[in-house]
Amino acid sequence: MQHIHTIGIAGAGIMGAGIAQVSAQAGYNTLLFDVNQYVLEKAKMGLHKSLSNLVQKGKITEQQLTDILQRITFIADVQLLKADLIIEAIIERLDIKQQLFQQLAEINEPTTILATNTSSIPVTQVAAKIPHPQRVLGIHFFNPAPVMKLVEIISGVETDPLIAQHCKSLIEKMGKVCVMAADAPGFIVNRVARHYYVESLKIAEENIANFETIDSLLESSGFKMGAFKLMDLIGVDTNFSVTSSIYNLFHQNGKFRPSRIQQQKVDAGHFGRKTGKGFYEYE
Repeated sequence: MQHIHTIGIAGAGIMGAGIAQVSAQAGYNTLLFDVNQYVLEKAKMGLHKSLSNLVQKGKITEQQLTDILQRITFIADVQLLKADLIIEAIIERLDIKQQLFQQLAEINEPTTILATNTSSIPVTQVAAKIPHPQRVLGIHFFNPAPVMKLVEIISGVETDPLIAQHCKSLIEKMGKVCVMAADAPGFIVNRVARHYYVESLKIAEENIANFETIDSLLESSGFKMGAFKLMDLIGVDTNFSVTSSIYNLFHQNGKFRPSRIQQQKVDAGHFGRKTGKGFYEYE
């Protein structure tokens, strides 16, 4: 098994930038790719802010901040995305993920590990059209990646078990707690958590209680964040996409039905914190 020196991240949104921070903090040369230059610049500013907060809290030094940022290279040309391990954190669409991995397979060595950060799309489907599918697996971080400890390592039908174990060890060295998951709809976390959102939305749909009341009840029951606050943090559009994907993967099983209320929010562009408005409004 080859030693991993360079890690590439495809997609410089909130999740991709967070994974890049985790990688660079662990000492790896990190390539952060996005086709959108504005998104790259926003990621660069966000990473500096995130690391500056760690300096203020005394968790890292100013020198460490500088060193971490120097290990991250921001690129807008996919032809430059050459690494030992590449993790995609792009839109939740199978065709686009496959297209990206096909591009990366052409310019990288057959030994390059290709990992998807998908929340719900089966790894086996992602790997289906990729040369050497045994090196394709899921490495699923949770938002925000620098803070959340849990990472799911998902093996598809063709995934080499040694590669999965190698990635598990690698991510654990980054300070994360890894769980090995089979390639089932929603894997572990999103399947278990789906009803946290779906049932909360059903209560709101039936006018039993409003968003604030439902969240308050959940938080008073011991949850750190209510369902609607959490959807706003994750992204209402992202959460809706995952629910829709799992619903279809379970052949439209009614218990996973996406919510009309959430559909309306997505249609209106109210995606949560990242747009300033979701189930709640933000400055």
